[in-house]
Amino acid sequence: MLWYDSTGMSSLTSAYPTSAAGRYPASPCYADWQSAVADSVREPAELCQLLELPPLLVAAAERVADAFPLLVPRTYLSRIRIADPRDPLLLQVLPSAEELAQSAQFCADPLLEADATREGMVLGKYPNRLLILSTGLCAVHCRFCFRRHFPYREDVGRWQRWKATLAHIAAQPSVTEVLLSGGDPLSLGDDSLRNMIEDLEHVPHLRRLRIHSRFPVMIPQRITGELLDLLRGSRLTAVMVFHLNHPAEIDEPLAAAIGRLVDAGVPVLQQGVLLRGVNDQVEILAALYERLIDLRVMPYYLHQLDRVAGAAHFEVAEPTGVWLIQQLRQRLPGYAVPRYVRETANSPSKTVLA
Repeated sequence: MLWYDSTGMSSLTSAYPTSAAGRYPASPCYADWQSAVADSVREPAELCQLLELPPLLVAAAERVADAFPLLVPRTYLSRIRIADPRDPLLLQVLPSAEELAQSAQFCADPLLEADATREGMVLGKYPNRLLILSTGLCAVHCRFCFRRHFPYREDVGRWQRWKATLAHIAAQPSVTEVLLSGGDPLSLGDDSLRNMIEDLEHVPHLRRLRIHSRFPVMIPQRITGELLDLLRGSRLTAVMVFHLNHPAEIDEPLAAAIGRLVDAGVPVLQQGVLLRGVNDQVEILAALYERLIDLRVMPYYLHQLDRVAGAAHFEVAEPTGVWLIQQLRQRLPGYAVPRYVRETANSPSKTVLA
């Protein structure tokens, strides 16, 4: 069932069915984004109670969450339909018994990132740019996350690893761009980010800083004035890449946060993952990309699912993905259609599928 209006923006008031008690979770107001993180839902039983989901989902979710815990901010819950176990936003965050299914084609490290680990916090995956694992923390635990099994070493010799990271970057004059990844780099506070970016600014051959984040989608308050000043004032050209999968993820607070970034002169791109039961319909993807263009966000990548253990139930066949992109090209202007790509271990670039 499609439940967004012709602009592609979710109609929260009218679209969410209400319970017998006539209520659904409203997005709470917090003094700051750190308070929203601290108040996140971490227990499957509480999530199911808040969204009035069948109790039978709780036991399976608790079993799965032992290995990969539930984490979702309450600011995201108001965008999820209550009493609907198949809601496309819920499917992305609620642990499911399907995650326990075994598949020989799915493994803990599908991109062989352990082999790509370099000095300090660096993954050397691409020529002329380096990816920095700035933190192991996120605002949400997406059930399809390709790093859900990654052996993060949060706060273990962090300063020493950062010094090694800077030395590694400084020793490679061909590197002109760094990508802050994680975890989610916006899990770090503004002061920590400022220190990191100022250190990178001292590397003379660096020109660009790319930040990959899902954090503001979960907690739009994360786009603070301090963060905007930091990105706007940096010697490095800052580019923000948001992870968005469904038009219902875009509410008014997120739209406003995106507007603040764009108005500050920060280019904003979007990438997402093709997910079965979430966004594998032409109408859903078209609504998402049209809404993004209206918000001055450029659709960048639609990723084929990385085959990480626990996420097999999300996989969409590649021919289906190609067909979806072909249909989108008939409906949307070319600049509104992302590239459909697959990432392959040890490859210097992504493979464009359509």
